[in-house]
Amino acid sequence: MPRGSPPGSGTWTPAEPILEVRGLQVWFPIRAGVLQRTVAQVRAVDGVDLTIRQGETLGLVGESGCGKTTLGRSVLRLVQPRAGEVRFKGRDLLRLRGSELRRLRRELAMIFQDPFASLDPRQTVGEIVAEPLDIHGLASSRAERRERVEELLQVVGLSPRYANRYPHEFSGGQRQRVGIARALAVRPSLIVCDEPVSALDVSIQAQIINLLERLQEQFQLTYLFIAHDLSVVRHISDRIAVMYLGKVVEVAPARDLRRHPRHPYTASLLSAVPIPDPRLERRRQRIILSGDVPSPVHPPSGCRFRTRCFKAQERCALEEPPADTVQEDGHLAACWFPVA
Repeated sequence: MPRGSPPGSGTWTPAEPILEVRGLQVWFPIRAGVLQRTVAQVRAVDGVDLTIRQGETLGLVGESGCGKTTLGRSVLRLVQPRAGEVRFKGRDLLRLRGSELRRLRRELAMIFQDPFASLDPRQTVGEIVAEPLDIHGLASSRAERRERVEELLQVVGLSPRYANRYPHEFSGGQRQRVGIARALAVRPSLIVCDEPVSALDVSIQAQIINLLERLQEQFQLTYLFIAHDLSVVRHISDRIAVMYLGKVVEVAPARDLRRHPRHPYTASLLSAVPIPDPRLERRRQRIILSGDVPSPVHPPSGCRFRTRCFKAQERCALEEPPADTVQEDGHLAACWFPVA
């Protein structure tokens, strides 16, 4: 699958980050009454900064409802943010309109969480994979269209003969491969992977992860890999960002995060990951968080994690720690009293 010149690349150079998110906010209104007036806001994403370099995988992890998927969708303009910047190859996606946005969107793609819901059951696999080609005019003839579809199916490990079959004829892992083929159709530079293995059996998860790693090397892809399973994220990621209640609380290289978590929330997540060795598992001290995740409508003052944190002190309620409160060789954490 040859790669052409990237559309809409402007003055961007590979030495710069391919994606920069600055101060991103995504709030959803809560309406009530006969007039459906806005009475409150769900702060799904509330001031997030992220940077992704070309060719790397940034894992985004956190509990359900923390804003991971909303962040991923807002990067692709599937959800419209209320504030902030999303700079892709030096251009702010939130300021682009019409044909200019359409051209740049060819370099962005998404793999969805549920392979049973993300494929149209009325379309054949060939039609599903070819749809991005039709939308962006990437096939000049029916023969070229068919050839590209067959090539994409082979790339993801499916037989070209499957092009005339329907999604209900495939297993979950095969459907996810179809979703990956569809994402690759536009020759993207950045793919947002929204929990692409969470709906699959463990053995199939490993196959899909290995496939994504192979495709990344083959086509020089960049991934934003979203998941709630930290063991999966740290396997595929170069760096990991930990999200809690709409905020990124820690960012670090995957190996550093596993060995030396600095934020108490990250430490609690890591303590819940099983260790295969039963002797080590028995000796390990688990961190059990108290209480429930607060409402994103009325988040706590100061540090949002303080209501469940085992290291919280008075300052945590009065001041919100900046994202770079802890800075250690590419390791950032938003915590006044980090884990030693």
